[in-house]
Amino acid sequence: MASDLETEVQAIDRSFLECSAEEVAVKWLQATDLPKEVYLHLAYYVPKIYCRGPNPAPQREDMVAQHVLLGPMEWYLCGEDPAFGFPKLEQANKPSHLCGRVFKVGEPTYSCRDCAVDPTCVLCMECFLGSIHREHRYRMTTSCGGGFCDCGDTEAWKEGPYCQKHELNTAETAEEEDPLVHLSEDMIARAYNIFAIMFQYAVNILTWEKENELPPGLETVEKSDTYYCMLFNDEVHTYEQVIYTLQKAVNCTQKEAIGFATTVDRDGRRSVRYGDFQYCDQAKSVIVRNTSRQTKPLKVQVMHSSIVAHQSFGLKFLTWLGNIIGYSDGLRRILCQVGLQEGPDGENSSLVDKLMLSDSKLWKGARTMYHQLFMSSLLMDLKYKKLFAIRFARNYERLQSDYVKDDHDREFSIADLSVQIFTVPSLARMLITEENLMTTIIKTFMDHLRHRDIQGRFQFERYTALQAFKFRRVQSLILDLKYVLISKPADWTNDLRQKFLEGFDAFLELLKCMQGMDPITRQVGQHIEMEPEWEAAFTLQMKLTHVISMMQDWCALDEKVLIEAYKKCLTVLMQCHSGFTDGEQPIVLSICGHSVETIRYCVSQEKVSIHLPVSRLLAGLHVLLSKSEVAYKFPELLPLSELSPPLLIEHPLRCLVLCAQVHAGMWRRNGFSLVNQIYYYHNVKCRREMFDKDIIMLQTGVSMMDPNHFLMIMLSRFELYQIFSTPDYGKRFNTENTNKDVVQQNNTLVEEMLYLIIMIVGERFSPGVGQVNATDEIKREIIHQLSIRPMAHSELVKALPEDENKETGMESVIEAVACFKKPGLTGRGLYELKPECTKDFNLYFYHFSRAEQSKAEEAQRKLKRQNREDTALPPPVLPPLSPLFASLINILQSDVMLCIMGTILQWAVEHNSYAWSESMLQRVLHLIGMALQEEKQHLENLNEENVVTFTFTQKISRPGEAPSNSPSILAMLETLQNAPHLEVHKDMIRWILKTFNAIKKLRESSSTSPVPETEGNIIEEGSRDKDKAERKRKAEIARLRREKIMAQMSEMQRHFIDENKELFQQTLEELATSTSRVLDNSPTVSDTKLTALGPKQTRVTERRQVVTCILCQEEQEVKVDSRAMVLAAFVQRSTVLSKNRNKVIQDPEKYDPLFMHPELSCGTHTGSCGHIMHAHCWQRYFDAVQAKEQRRQQRLRVHTSYDVENGEFLCPLCECLSNTVIPLLPPPRGLFNRLDFSDQPNLAQWMRTISQQIKALYILRDEETANNSCGNSEKMDELQLPKGFRPDFQPNTGSLLSLDHCPQHLGYGEWCSECNKL
Repeated sequence: MASDLETEVQAIDRSFLECSAEEVAVKWLQATDLPKEVYLHLAYYVPKIYCRGPNPAPQREDMVAQHVLLGPMEWYLCGEDPAFGFPKLEQANKPSHLCGRVFKVGEPTYSCRDCAVDPTCVLCMECFLGSIHREHRYRMTTSCGGGFCDCGDTEAWKEGPYCQKHELNTAETAEEEDPLVHLSEDMIARAYNIFAIMFQYAVNILTWEKENELPPGLETVEKSDTYYCMLFNDEVHTYEQVIYTLQKAVNCTQKEAIGFATTVDRDGRRSVRYGDFQYCDQAKSVIVRNTSRQTKPLKVQVMHSSIVAHQSFGLKFLTWLGNIIGYSDGLRRILCQVGLQEGPDGENSSLVDKLMLSDSKLWKGARTMYHQLFMSSLLMDLKYKKLFAIRFARNYERLQSDYVKDDHDREFSIADLSVQIFTVPSLARMLITEENLMTTIIKTFMDHLRHRDIQGRFQFERYTALQAFKFRRVQSLILDLKYVLISKPADWTNDLRQKFLEGFDAFLELLKCMQGMDPITRQVGQHIEMEPEWEAAFTLQMKLTHVISMMQDWCALDEKVLIEAYKKCLTVLMQCHSGFTDGEQPIVLSICGHSVETIRYCVSQEKVSIHLPVSRLLAGLHVLLSKSEVAYKFPELLPLSELSPPLLIEHPLRCLVLCAQVHAGMWRRNGFSLVNQIYYYHNVKCRREMFDKDIIMLQTGVSMMDPNHFLMIMLSRFELYQIFSTPDYGKRFNTENTNKDVVQQNNTLVEEMLYLIIMIVGERFSPGVGQVNATDEIKREIIHQLSIRPMAHSELVKALPEDENKETGMESVIEAVACFKKPGLTGRGLYELKPECTKDFNLYFYHFSRAEQSKAEEAQRKLKRQNREDTALPPPVLPPLSPLFASLINILQSDVMLCIMGTILQWAVEHNSYAWSESMLQRVLHLIGMALQEEKQHLENLNEENVVTFTFTQKISRPGEAPSNSPSILAMLETLQNAPHLEVHKDMIRWILKTFNAIKKLRESSSTSPVPETEGNIIEEGSRDKDKAERKRKAEIARLRREKIMAQMSEMQRHFIDENKELFQQTLEELATSTSRVLDNSPTVSDTKLTALGPKQTRVTERRQVVTCILCQEEQEVKVDSRAMVLAAFVQRSTVLSKNRNKVIQDPEKYDPLFMHPELSCGTHTGSCGHIMHAHCWQRYFDAVQAKEQRRQQRLRVHTSYDVENGEFLCPLCECLSNTVIPLLPPPRGLFNRLDFSDQPNLAQWMRTISQQIKALYILRDEETANNSCGNSEKMDELQLPKGFRPDFQPNTGSLLSLDHCPQHLGYGEWCSECNKL
């Protein structure tokens, strides 16, 4: 090996052999000014080793550098031959319990879904295979490079932090043991000296910005006049642009230019020209000129070769340093001390600080090298990891600002190390407490979003391309905030509370800038000209979704923090409301004797925003007050009395009304931007912190205010107040003068309002709203997804929301609600809903889209029909509400709600007088069912101390008050039960009446009567008896009418049988005959039952065949005198049944495919898709296809799947390839009546003629054998041959009749040209 090295060194420079590493090390040990000696050595040898020509030879350069430059350092460090010194160090070192393997790009990594603290905790393959996590649920990914294995980090794993390999090291390593105790004092001193000098050298040379001058101490007397034109990488220009530019600038081939571009992209820079300054500067000018037309030019520098040489060795030294500290934890500790030691300039003067702050100025290769050194040194030493984290946090704002201005990807930025620091729970808490990290991150983020409107809200509308690029990069700060919050504290200190609440204040300022951003106004008259920018705001919302959830999780862990956060959030919301200058005038609404004062506001006319994060955060915190029972423990500490419910519900209600109006088609002229916003508002990625929280805020408002007032405000915002507050107002919409679009819009708005009420009452599966836990919530989501159809695991995961750890919680509950159906030979395994879970199905589940709701309804009704049950889909039994939301249920029995229900039921009863829809009625029936279920639950859970205040059944039994005197809701339901136009809803109405009776019995059996007998009750009972008598009278009339109709039908049947006695008798006889035939199994059949096929064949009744033309959609019966119908077909050559596939047809043009040889060498196959057209419709279609293809020839001809020149076309419906059409003919019997059989011979005549022809053929054969033509001619005359029969016809000379001849050439009956025979 030594001889090989010597040969290589000789090939470069013989003088390098004169340098002895041992002698240089001894010289350094004796030196009084070690830095000067080391710098002189580097100044002399580095330019001689590196960068000696246009094409670098890194292998040879590194080999010489190891011998001449690194060898003396190793001798100096060890004090002896490093071949003996390093093994001694390694043996004395106590191995670390941390793995710390730095991942390469594309290397597999493993994360345990059960034990990892967060998804960023990963293991390398070796550690994973030796750990307990291989038996758990795990996630495998590929690394992007830059991370390291977390094996041995106890803060990264809930269980099993060590693999088998590193677990052995835990017993040997004492806690907090100083690794320097394993090194001698001389070794420590030498290591400190050489590390300090060389690390300073590497940092200085890598961050050196001058292009023609070296740092002090590295100048040489003999300065060469050679330069490099150095091209640097960026993420703006494409490969093609760089390759084209290099070909023009340095006159290289395309292959050479591709090599340059590849190296620049991989390493971050590459020299493209070597020579004097003018020669290199010329190439630089061409590159800058060619790349500066559209974007900023490529970065190019003309650098002196000695600077490039020292920078190349600086990178080599960092690699060497990373390897050296691997021998001893003591050396790692010394390097950390050197790197973090403050310099003479004070703050940020350490070598680590200098490297971090210069990160964006370095090229990709240098960044990667020192990042890896940091990970193998600072992040592997627990003591200095904390110190490095503090430095990183203090420089955070500067580092992120540099990253945003830079154009390199995040994995090549020092800012990417945040994931290694902020995800460590102890470091994150320490940085929050000591460095106020949360506030720093949020304020840094907001500093980059400076575009605001007059109210101070973010404005993304006028973003330039550069600002949009910066916005994409600044989103990484949200990820850092997520890393800080991902591990939740178990113990709170006063400092942590204080700093977290300061960070919460900053977060509220961020949300305040988002509250009401991107407001929109309904476009009326003409369509919007330019789609507004909406994606940036929703991108920000999506990024913040998990952060908002984690903020709430942190607040829920400490009662004091929750109370303070709630107060702060409420204060900010009040500030936001005062900033919304709507300018509306107050109005008073009155329905059913209830009045409420509100503001005049129309969503369809004023500005409205879909972004309300402050309101939604307050809704989340309000639920936490209920879930954690803080609202009941410390009511005096909460500002609940200061809350204004109408103010809380105002903006979420506007947002939901906006969605309803979009669904009603009122915002069509606003374009697709609004449609997309509504889609993402309900989408699984955003709904948890948008749509769901708006529903919770409305539930909060209803529970804190009079439900009648809430409903009146809701009617006003939906712009339906006039309809329900004015008697017979609905009749105006049924007149001919009313615009049908307005009627349809109003119907849809009523449906959406009822749907919203269903959601407000029924969606109580959020812990805190209802008495449920998180598992119940996930179960319900899965049940409703599987109610649509059986789903695969991947489909279910996509349909469920993920938490911050990318977990849905599905695996923990799926077995309780679904059965797994294994896949067959093909396909995939599916989860099917268990039958016992169908009772929990809610038709109006709030996470259903319209399409999903329709599919689920159809699937559930089909299942009920299969089980022979009625098709009603009643509301499921719901869990009880938590005490804070308990009054929410009163909305169902409020006077305004009963008025709305009664009005819609009245429309259904008088269905010809009003404009209404069945969807309205279906929703009202669902609401009535929910109220009945609620009352039934109240009665079943009744205690002696409690009094049932929910009396829905009593209220729906009362008729309307004067002057309208409308019937009660119950009476209208019984009327609708027999309505012929509501057949589909009868089962649901029947279920409601049945449940009503069950509740009535429960009340009668209850010992405590909730409402004492009063005069009102007596009046109610009297009116109920009157309604009952009226219903009984109507039922009797209906029964008599049914009996009369049945009698008429019976009489008509008897009359028809009398008129067709013969036909009925014949049918009965045929049935008896066929039955006896089967039973007796007799071979004889009566002649009278035979079917004739001749001219006097038996008449058989043919079934009418009606088909539809796929082109003109006209229906037509298939008859002889109808227009011709054809089917698209494809005729092709087929050898499926061939016995000789090697036979070649000599003349295909003259070959008749319909007359086949016995070998079946080639046949035809005709296939059809079965789609029918009129012959003339098809002809027009085919002519159009041909004309189109002829026109296409003048333009660029694109490839098609059919050849028009060969008569091919595509079926107009299914686009199946076709090349002909087949006529669609009626059955042969249909032609019977049209045929004339008068000139046709009977059977006796036909038999006689055939007999004469056969005899003639025999005579001719005998003549050929005996050569006696005269005698046979006489016999022929005696036969009286039929007219037209020519037995003596000879197509060619030779034998005329040899039916058993030549089977190898042709089939029977063909003339063989080879044998000259028939």
